[in-house]
Amino acid sequence: MDDGPALSKTPIGGPREGRLLEAALNGARPRSAHPALPLTPEELAQAALEAAQAGADAVHLHVRDRDGHETLAAADLARTVTEVRRASVPIGISTGAWIVPDPIERLAAVRDWSVLPDFASVNFDEPGATELAMLLLERGVGIEAGIVNRDAAEELVRSGLAQRCLRILLEPEEPTTAAALRSVAAAEVVLDSAGVQRPRLLHGMEATAWTLLDIAGERRYQTRIGLEDTLTLPSGEAAAGNGELVRIARQRLSRLD
Repeated sequence: MDDGPALSKTPIGGPREGRLLEAALNGARPRSAHPALPLTPEELAQAALEAAQAGADAVHLHVRDRDGHETLAAADLARTVTEVRRASVPIGISTGAWIVPDPIERLAAVRDWSVLPDFASVNFDEPGATELAMLLLERGVGIEAGIVNRDAAEELVRSGLAQRCLRILLEPEEPTTAAALRSVAAAEVVLDSAGVQRPRLLHGMEATAWTLLDIAGERRYQTRIGLEDTLTLPSGEAAAGNGELVRIARQRLSRLD
């Protein structure tokens, strides 16, 4: 594991004494990325059930339309959330700006929702994040504040919404563990200086997915894993699916109890 600066020692609360494990089921990946990548409501419901049975406390997903494209459309979201609810696990969705690039149109899409997820991820490095988060909170949807770097952390603090968030997602985009941890540490200086005490979820992507999951466990942070974040096991072998990723992640976290 690469060395990097120490993360904040702020105590983190949540299930399993802070070890909330979220399953990120699909992300923006195309169907061709993995044979078990879930896109349809039925596939996502099955993946959520398998993840929950393997030890996931919540799921995060990217809603797709009937053609497999990412969407925030009310009908597609209602169909997906209703189906995934059968897994009896809290459901979060992505609101990434690439899905509906225009901030005004994105707000309109959220206002049109008739079926609501339990929480939604809002990336605070994207235009319109504060307005989107405020609308979601008004509608009773929890907020995962996506923080990729120091600038995003500063934007979250400026918004005045940090203490109202369900959790803070520390999701560095750097490709190495050392660089990712430097980015996380810089963001946490901002959060700590502002007295932000919300639970923090640390996760990586691709090459950093497993190392950051282990570090999150060591620091008693919440964390996540799934086909959105990595297609491979710690050994480098291809994962069978979300259930296997979650099962191995839970085993790794349990060793730290």
